[in-house]
Amino acid sequence: MEKILIIILLLSPLAGFFFNMCLGNKIGGKSGIVATLAVLVSFVISAYFFGSTYSSGEPVHVHLFEWFSVSNFTINFDFTLDQLSLLWMLVVTGVGSLIHLYSIGYMKGDENIGKFFAYLNLFIFFMTVLVISSNLLVLFIGWEGVGLCSYLLIGFWYKNQSYNDAAKKAFIMNRVGDLAFLVGIFTLIYLFGTVDYEGLKLAVSSTANLEATGLLTVATLCLFIGATGKSAQIPLYTWLPDAMAGPTPVSALIHAATMVTAGIFMITRLNFLFDLTPDILWVIAIVGAATALFAATIGLVQTDIKKVLAYSTVSQLGLMFLAIGCGAYHIAVFHVITHAFFKACLFLGAGSVIHGMGGEQDMRRMGGLRGKMLVTFATFAVSAVAIAGIPPLSGFFSKDEIMIAAFEKNTILWIVGVVASLLTAIYIFRAVYLTFYKNFRGTKEQEAHVHESPASMTIPLIILAVFAAFGGLISLPFGLSWLNNYLEPVLPKLAYAESHLNMSTHLILMIVSSLIAIVGWAIAFVIYNKKNAVPAEDSKKTGFVKLLYNKYYIDELYDKVIVKPIYALGKFFNNIIEKVLSGCVAAFAKITDTVSYPLRGLQNGRLGFYLLCFVVGFCCVACYMFLV
Repeated sequence: MEKILIIILLLSPLAGFFFNMCLGNKIGGKSGIVATLAVLVSFVISAYFFGSTYSSGEPVHVHLFEWFSVSNFTINFDFTLDQLSLLWMLVVTGVGSLIHLYSIGYMKGDENIGKFFAYLNLFIFFMTVLVISSNLLVLFIGWEGVGLCSYLLIGFWYKNQSYNDAAKKAFIMNRVGDLAFLVGIFTLIYLFGTVDYEGLKLAVSSTANLEATGLLTVATLCLFIGATGKSAQIPLYTWLPDAMAGPTPVSALIHAATMVTAGIFMITRLNFLFDLTPDILWVIAIVGAATALFAATIGLVQTDIKKVLAYSTVSQLGLMFLAIGCGAYHIAVFHVITHAFFKACLFLGAGSVIHGMGGEQDMRRMGGLRGKMLVTFATFAVSAVAIAGIPPLSGFFSKDEIMIAAFEKNTILWIVGVVASLLTAIYIFRAVYLTFYKNFRGTKEQEAHVHESPASMTIPLIILAVFAAFGGLISLPFGLSWLNNYLEPVLPKLAYAESHLNMSTHLILMIVSSLIAIVGWAIAFVIYNKKNAVPAEDSKKTGFVKLLYNKYYIDELYDKVIVKPIYALGKFFNNIIEKVLSGCVAAFAKITDTVSYPLRGLQNGRLGFYLLCFVVGFCCVACYMFLV
């Protein structure tokens, strides 16, 4: 029974993909209903397994078949539904179902709507494979699959060349991380002869002096580099802001709630390996903190509402990696869950605004929308309060735990995290005030077009806003965390020891986090509501603001340091090396032609001459055999 249910869990979105690829465009908007139901089936089955494992405490393991076997190395196509994978599945399929429902209204009238829902279903299938896999190679199938779907969905509106460029950029940058990921997998195979999670855990526990094994450090470092590509961390983060070229539901599903958390999932799943390489945990913490602060500064001055949320995603992912680097894997999981709720709601809210504005994304052309888009405004505002970390909404609880873990790890990391949180509050409320408050700044045609989105779009917004508000209750502080107890079989308490801070210090840090968020809100209120400041036009930006607006010119730096040299090298090989090699091949052909020319006359077509040659040759062979 369990095996059948897991097969249905996997194949339901895949069946939706095939159905919509074949018939989606013919049935039009109904393809969205089929796609949504396909994901909803997976969600219901995930909820069933969640209930069964919660009551029994035992994970569900299913063996499908032996994939391949080489010598003593065997890879099985197995799946595991334990506490960690089920939490992720509930987020993937639950939030995924809401985004599919939202897309029915958002993509209405698109000429390729069937293909769009087919790609969304295919993404859910690969994400499911990634999450419930029992070993790293099966996980890698899902890992590459979601990268493929990301490419297809970012460039969905392929008639715009810049969207195609953004899709290629995402695909190529992910391949850089994936190469390192593969090296890490092969290193683990060399060390332990297995990539099965349980096999790795057993090998680690039975092998002495692993801390001195340099290869394990190499393996975990490569795995982390793979995670930086998929989860958009320095230096492989620049693809995610450009990925906003895709339709807004894509941004909400892939680049906010699910795919970009794959790196977090992989490291959390292999926590027992990373615990043995503390130096790599330090690297993860530093990279995460740096990414959180770096992306938050860029988000301060962006004028495209989706770009603000994109850099916000990079920053929030940095906080998750900061938690992992502190050994607080359970806190990273907690922030993944709360982030999925409020960031998906923010992206879908932005999509609702863009839909109501007739495609406009520049916040300088918005303003005063709360009167005409009340549901969108209310849900966006709730999620903004949540991501800012203002109590008692969900983001406060998860961010507070991250700050406490960082404070115990290193004071500098805590300061960086606090500053990033302050900037988060500023840029998110900046977006709220520029979009929904004061007077409308667009054209009269745009103002006449502004309207609230249909129910298929607002209902998911309301549901996500409710979870953004109350989702933090799953992990309350001071030993009242349901989430920590639930994850204990996968993330033992030894791996994330409870906070050693006394009650008073803990309370002070909570108060500081709250005050920081409120101060950020106040700064945004004064500048963008009270003073009614509007960002300058691009040509009038100067100084540090211009530097931030142009994202520190990192893309231009990569272009000069990496892209152009590769193009120059390619040009050199094409114009010189290729010609030299072609000349050498042509020379060999010429020599062969010259040497063989005198012998061509022997091929004269006369049968008698051929028989004579045969007899002479046979006589020569006979003489050699009997005389020599």
